[in-house]
Order: sequence, then structure tokens, then C-alpha cells
Amino acid sequence: MNWPGYATTTPRGARFGGAPVVAALPEAPPEPSVEDLRAAAELVRTLAALRAGGRSGEAHVVLCEAAGRPPGQLPLLADELHRAGLGADWAELLWEAAFLPPTQLAAAAGALSAAGRDEDCRQLLRQGVSRPAEEITDAVLALGGAGRAHEARALLCAFVQARAPEDAVLVAAPDPHRLVPQLIEAAREVSVARERDVVHALRVAGIADA
Repeated sequence: MNWPGYATTTPRGARFGGAPVVAALPEAPPEPSVEDLRAAAELVRTLAALRAGGRSGEAHVVLCEAAGRPPGQLPLLADELHRAGLGADWAELLWEAAFLPPTQLAAAAGALSAAGRDEDCRQLLRQGVSRPAEEITDAVLALGGAGRAHEARALLCAFVQARAPEDAVLVAAPDPHRLVPQLIEAAREVSVARERDVVHALRVAGIADA
């Protein structure tokens, strides 16, 4: 099932075959067209039929594919799935989206936030922090480059809360000048103790500005 105007990409992660990182993150999702709305409704009808027939494996495949579609489609799918009583499928789709390549994860978070689905955005970012540190770096920089500082901070807050302070060093290493201040601010939002631990780890690693 292909969505209009978008080249299919393969989500990357433990359950996916891998794909190169998307080169650019659009600043804002496009307005949904009539075709977009029709495609979202069609996907939900397909899922509903599969669930009704007890074909959960096929439903999972559909959700995995949907996670890799244009980020601007996610709010549409959220609305359609909840309207159809398929809230559990939306939660599963969001989980799969958390394993997209970094800039696609960032774009998905931005699209959800722009649509006013802030809790879904936060959940997506919380679920995405298990990925390698260098992918967190890519996602944070992609969000920042798209003017999504709020989502970048939310991702870093989730990261420093869930991961060891030493992992913050790996995130900061590619661009300490930009990332060290953001990591410290995110750690401060989590707790004073977490800020202290992250600053200590950065200093031990010899990263300037820490």
C-alpha cells in the first residue's frame, strides 16, 4: 500500500532491515489533500477488517508500513484509528514509528506536535531513546535545524532520564558546542541530581563547555 507523493522507505531498528538516514527534514508537514484523507481512511478500513478476521500478523505488517509513511499523515491516522475504536493500533503504530531513522523520527515528532498531539509526540520520543546515541544526535540536530527546539529538548529530556550519564557523552561528542548546553539544560529539567551526573560525565570525558 503506497501513499501518494512519497517514496517508500524502510524503518530502521531491531525489527527492520535498515535504511539510510533521510537527508532533509521538512520544516512543516504539508496540508493533507483529499487523496491523503482517502488513503488514511482506506488504511483504517483495512486494519479493521484484519482485526475482525483475527489476522493480527497481517495487521502488524500494515502498521509497520504505515509508520514509515509521510510524517504529516500520522495525525490523520491517529484521528481515524481512534474514531474507529482502534486506539490500541495507534499505540502500536506509534511504537513502530519510534524506530524510524533519526530524521524521520524527528519529522514524525514535529508533525504530531504541529497537529496539537503533544502527548503522542512525547510518547514517541520517550520510546525512541533506546536507539544508539549517534542516532539521538542526528535526530536532535534534525529537529533543531527544522526549528523544532521544543521537540529536540523533549527528546533529550527523555534520553537523559532513561539512559546512563555516560551516554550523554556519546550524544554530545559529534558537536559539543551545540549539544553540551542542550544536554545540560535537559538534564536540569529532569532533576538537579541528573544535571550533576551528566555534567560530571561530560567533564570526565574532557568535553569543553561542560
